[in-house]
Amino acid sequence: MSTDIRITDSHCHLDFPDFDGERDAIIDRARASGVHRMVTICTRLRQEPQVRAIAETYQGVFYAAGTHPMSAAEEPMATVDELVALAAHPRFVGIGETGLDYHYTAESAELQQKSLRIHIAAAQETGLPLIIHARDADEDMARILTEEFRNAPYTCVMHCFSSGAGLARAALDLGFYLSMSGIATFPRSQDLRDIFASAPVERILVETDAPYLAPPPHRGRRNEPGYTRHTAQKGAEVFGMEFAEFAAQLEANFERLFTKAVL
Repeated sequence: MSTDIRITDSHCHLDFPDFDGERDAIIDRARASGVHRMVTICTRLRQEPQVRAIAETYQGVFYAAGTHPMSAAEEPMATVDELVALAAHPRFVGIGETGLDYHYTAESAELQQKSLRIHIAAAQETGLPLIIHARDADEDMARILTEEFRNAPYTCVMHCFSSGAGLARAALDLGFYLSMSGIATFPRSQDLRDIFASAPVERILVETDAPYLAPPPHRGRRNEPGYTRHTAQKGAEVFGMEFAEFAAQLEANFERLFTKAVL
């Protein structure tokens, strides 16, 4: 496979046990597929040391940390100072993932919203991009992101975007980015592809969210960063661009948002 085209997996979870004992091989396969850079995401701050160690071990791997909304009720509430201190590390490139998830954990909505606002404050203070997880919470998500942006601007990516057109427009109106995951490649995701197609191509990223959401031809199996290429190829079709041109645009977009993740 040609590696002339370079791609960044903007969101994966290399610390998850799904990859234990295989990280060297997985990262080698990613590089062989043209995925030369990855951002591995810490979802519970007590696990930050392990995630940081992965980023320190592998060239081209950076990391971000936050409290996942589905864990907001189980984990100690993060503080702005704690997140700002983590941001001093040279390979720490984003705040989160954080956000709102009312699909399985609606009972913790109030705690999720409090946690989200703390993470936004850290993004505002550090200048690092906020990494947002949103599921079944479009109205509250749009409202909080907009309220806090009016207080003080910040940058943001809507990771693994699969919400409605209204939230996409609210995010884009704030200058935020939308990230395509394997979901955008699924046959039944035409409505989602239409949302992406209506967005400025300068505001698009790609990701795997590995080990989840593998795109075809790997759907139903464990995802890994090398499969970002399949999502990027589908993205090129969505935007009517040659793959090489779209990949170059993705790289420019990523580096514009994740200013610390420069090789």
